[in-house]
Formats: sequence, C-alpha cells, structure tokens
Amino acid sequence: MSEHAKPRIAIYGAGSVGGYLGGRLHEHARVTYIGRRRVIDALRLRGLAWSDLHGHRGHIPARALDLQIDPFAAAKANLILVTVKSSATEAAARELAGVIAPGVPVISFQNGLHNTEILRAVLPRHPVLAGMVPFNVLQRGPGIFHQGSAGELMVEANHALAPFLPLFAAAGLPLSARNDMPAVQAAKLLLNLNNAVNALSGLPLREELSQRAWRLCLAMAQREALAVFAIAGIRPARLTPLPPGWLPRVLEMPDAWFRRLASRLLAIDPLARSSMWEDLEAGRPTEVDAINGEIVRLAAMHATQAPVNARLVELMREAERQRHAWRAKQLLEELRVA
Repeated sequence: MSEHAKPRIAIYGAGSVGGYLGGRLHEHARVTYIGRRRVIDALRLRGLAWSDLHGHRGHIPARALDLQIDPFAAAKANLILVTVKSSATEAAARELAGVIAPGVPVISFQNGLHNTEILRAVLPRHPVLAGMVPFNVLQRGPGIFHQGSAGELMVEANHALAPFLPLFAAAGLPLSARNDMPAVQAAKLLLNLNNAVNALSGLPLREELSQRAWRLCLAMAQREALAVFAIAGIRPARLTPLPPGWLPRVLEMPDAWFRRLASRLLAIDPLARSSMWEDLEAGRPTEVDAINGEIVRLAAMHATQAPVNARLVELMREAERQRHAWRAKQLLEELRVA
C-alpha cells in the first residue's frame, strides 16, 4: 500500500498507551501524535521506540513521526484514538468537536467507566466507541514504550471500524469486537484496582503479585468492588480464564499455589509496572479517582460504602504530595481498619 493510500489515524494523548499504539500502527497507517509539549519534544529529540514481552521491538526516527501539539492536527484523520487521562476527557472532546470531520469514528482507549459517555455528549455526529487496553504499558524513558503483559485490544462492535480492522491486525494489535463493553470495562476496572496497590508498593508488577501480603490488599479491594457491582446490578465480563468472582480467592492463595496458577493465566514480564506508579515517579496526578474512586462513587449512589477503596484513594492522594515507602503488611493493616 502506498503511503498516500494509508488511512490517517490521530492519537489524541501521546503518552504511554498512545505512544505504544501509535508506534505499532506506524507502518500500516499515517499516524499523527497529538500531545503535551514535553511529550512531543521528547519524541522530536529521540524518536519513538517500542517493545513487548514477546521480544518484538521497533524504532521510528523523529523525522518519520508526525508530532503535533495543536488539536487541529486531527482535522484530516479517518480515525481518532483518545488516550488522554480520564480527567482530561471533556477538554479533549471539546477540542476535537471543532476539528474532526463529521462521521469520523472515535475510540476511547482509556481507564474508567464514563469516558465514552462524556465523549458522546460532546461529539454527537460521530460514532464514539468504548475500547479497552488489557495490557500494561510502561514508558521506560522519554519516547520508549514497553508492553509488559499480554492481552488483546477490545472495542465496541460497529460497522464504522471495518476499514481499520485489517491494519490493526497487521500491526499485531487485533481488535476484538464486543457487544458487552460496559461489562468489559467493569472487569478491567476490577483488575485496575491493583494500580494503586502497585504504586504504593514501589515494586514491579510481577514482584508485587508474587507476595501474598500485597495480593491480600488487592483481594480486599476487589471483594469490596464485586459487592458494590452486585448491588448496582453490574456483572463484569470474564476477561481471564477465571470468572471475576474467583479472582480474590486466587489472590489469597499461598505464594507457591498462586505462582503455579498465575503462570498459566497471565503473562507479565519483569519490567511491567502500573501507570499509577509511573505517574508518581514523574510527579503527575494519578487516575485513582477514575479507578478506586469509581467504586467509592458507585457505592455512594447505592447508599453503601467502599472503605477499602476510599482509603486507597486517600493514600494515593497523600503519595502524590509526598512519597511514602509502604511495606506490604503495613498497608494490609491500614486497609483492614479502613
């Protein structure tokens, strides 16, 4: 396919997830990266490098990247991938509203439950589709993006995506079309409750999850979330070989049993860390409000409480102001008395 025949894809939010997706798609589409000046400047200086846990890797020199700060760079895009933090969704939607052509599909590859509705409210002339990134992406340095765990992209089924499915597949990022994205997003939120625990631990994901005391912290947050989901009538989708309701019980297993079972369920390489850890390291606000905070809000809506997740929100807010080195048993006791 000639360069001019390739579809144009705009990555709106060229951070860890956006940078990685754009890097994988680069050979198969004309990708425009739209982001904050510090991110774009780093890419202009070093180019973009990507790698994954299977040993695949690539590097795109800066001169080959279409790097932009102005939202108007999305004007000619045939597809928009929104990868900004949840707190920036409404602002991103308003910037895109005055730029992109009618009918251009928009996929929200973001954490949280409500970003798609926010985008739809501001972009009524576009098919706005919920998406889900199941794998961990770590920015190992400026412009260096690494996929540290396994999984397949999921997106709300829609005929508008048909022209783009082959190029995502060719890029090694096949899109799994789903008709149950609210349930998928709830299941992803359940898994993302570990982001705060991992950030507080300061450990790589695999090392954190290898220690039962850290897993017990996550199990408490997940049990609480599952109880809130049940009250709210939400049934999370099954994203792993195990039903969502079994996850806390598996996390509570002795270390040797857990390692044996986990090795068959989920591939995580030694580099993987949570996005909240990455944000704390960079001195940025985290997405804890869109993850653990979502459980707290949902509980309040149904006249109940979620004290474990509420305490994790508080601890992450404290960590944003000043880092504190938590030990596993210390955090576990903190959550038990929440």
